[in-house]
Amino acid sequence: MTTDRRALICLPTYNEIDNLRPMVAAIRAVVPAVEILVIDDNSPDGTGALADELAAADRQVHVLHRAGKEGLGKAYLAGFAWALSRGYGLIMEMDCDFSHDPKYLPAMLAAAGQADLVLGSRYVAGGGTVNWGLGRKLISRGGSLYARTILGLSVRDLTGGFKCFRREVLEAIDLPSVECTGYAFQIELTYRASRKGFTVREIPIVFADRRVGHSKMSRRIVLEAIRKVWSIRLSGW
Repeated sequence: MTTDRRALICLPTYNEIDNLRPMVAAIRAVVPAVEILVIDDNSPDGTGALADELAAADRQVHVLHRAGKEGLGKAYLAGFAWALSRGYGLIMEMDCDFSHDPKYLPAMLAAAGQADLVLGSRYVAGGGTVNWGLGRKLISRGGSLYARTILGLSVRDLTGGFKCFRREVLEAIDLPSVECTGYAFQIELTYRASRKGFTVREIPIVFADRRVGHSKMSRRIVLEAIRKVWSIRLSGW
């Protein structure tokens, strides 16, 4: 049975052993009623074992172990399927490296009362980035503008991965048919939600580079996503 306002955060991990415990604690501090699903891709650094430890100590924390690393999109799709099968009404996605600050979670959940898909946006008034070089800023802003133009969308931050979906959106998208698994995964989900007529709202966030470890985003990944925009546009969804 669906519980309309019961919320779950999908939190993919791969070698995030230094970030996972403080991230879970930070989430629990600001939205204590929200549950967390750690989706671990068999991290060699022991992140999965730590996730099991956290889940054993907190009934609000769950773990989904996957056999290996297949890309962020695949991890999210597995988490979404897990959430839908258990009746969650609001399903969120965010990074585990603190580039997505948990302090924005209450505002995103509140906004989900008036919108079907809420995006934490770097490119609306009040949003932004910190600790980014000029090259990365140009790639990110240029990629979003390019995708917006090709896809005919007004959403300003198409590549961001800090989102809150009503379950109806994910059900309507038909998750098994999602094609993109990398950076373009975020573009595809927002495009398909918009094409289905769902309301999309952006709220401002400030995006910071990860606190610990190395970024998994590269110029190659972004350029690949830009190429995939045409595939999304021509798909006919």
